[in-house]
Amino acid sequence: MNERTPPGGRDRDRGRRQLTVDLAMIGLAAVATVLTSGVLAGETHEDPDLVVIDQVVSALACGLLWWRRRHPVAIALVIQVLSLPSHAMAGPVLASLFTVAVHCRTRTLVLLVLLKLTLMPVNVDQRPESSVSDAASVAFMLVVMTAVVSWGLSVRYRRRLHETLYEQAQRRTREAIAREMHDVLAHRLSLLSVHAGALEYHPDASPEQVRDAAAVIRSSAHQALEELRDVIGVLRAGPEGPAAERAGSTRPQPTLADLPQLAEESRRAGTPVQLDTAVQRDTAVGPGGTVGPDRGAAERPASPPEALGRTVYRVVQEALTNVRKHAPGAKALVHVAGAPGDGITVRVSNRVPAPQAARVPGARVPGAGAGLTGLRERVTLAGGRLEHTRGRDDFVLTAWLPWPA
Repeated sequence: MNERTPPGGRDRDRGRRQLTVDLAMIGLAAVATVLTSGVLAGETHEDPDLVVIDQVVSALACGLLWWRRRHPVAIALVIQVLSLPSHAMAGPVLASLFTVAVHCRTRTLVLLVLLKLTLMPVNVDQRPESSVSDAASVAFMLVVMTAVVSWGLSVRYRRRLHETLYEQAQRRTREAIAREMHDVLAHRLSLLSVHAGALEYHPDASPEQVRDAAAVIRSSAHQALEELRDVIGVLRAGPEGPAAERAGSTRPQPTLADLPQLAEESRRAGTPVQLDTAVQRDTAVGPGGTVGPDRGAAERPASPPEALGRTVYRVVQEALTNVRKHAPGAKALVHVAGAPGDGITVRVSNRVPAPQAARVPGARVPGAGAGLTGLRERVTLAGGRLEHTRGRDDFVLTAWLPWPA
């Protein structure tokens, strides 16, 4: 089933589990109380009325375990006090110490254990005559208490580990969404800014030019809204939503085959782009077992993994966005080459504009300066590396991404 969990469903499931555990804990404590009291074995020689009072106090202590999650320390202290005049409190005492070990700090647990060890001689004095010696009874209690406390600590640290891993996964998801939002929206909004600036600073443009610019603005705004809606959908879905919602939109994600369309968008925005791809073609086994070009490979480029193709697309997209921002009108040279086993290398270069050209009103698109930082994080997460150099006349961005054989 791929249905989304209804709101509150996860909390209801957790409540059922906690109810089951609480009832089981109370039941086990009651069973342990009866077994350790010696009543069933006929080992007690107390007044029958005292035995009844002892069992009632033990039952009250077992009932207090219902509130052990809300008030673990208070319940443990009350049960310790009730255990002073009673000798049939092993079950509630162990259950309360287990709860403190799971939910409280180690210092609090140590203090309660020391309190129990201090009160243990009083409990031994209250213990009726039995065929089991006092030393054997104390040793057995110490062993069982150590096992229960150790079990509680292991549960506590395991929960902390799960919470830490969950928080790390959420943080990585937020970072991935932020990178995707920056790469996509920065590209679309830069196209909007360029075409709007052209309309603003060229009032003498022909009706055809105005119509083309308006069409690009409308298309870019529509796509930006769609992509922003996808990101908002991911954030609303959260970690409990279906995998398709968490991964993003159901629309096709960009791949290596979409680079020509990306280059054409930049050309229409006034950035000349020369795109050169040299990705190894597919191969197939020919007659006699020889390896040769796949039939139809001349018309079909190689298909790297979807994640790799999407990363290459985002690298080129961010590089062209930076060209429009910082070198408006400069020609961008895009070279993509690679093969399975060798990886894919992306190289984008452009001329650095003269200082006076950079000060032309409306020519620059403002940016936050986080594009290259986010791009480096994206490439690093993909197992690659990113370098960029600025010379006197040009700016070069180079990225290498692994492509398994």
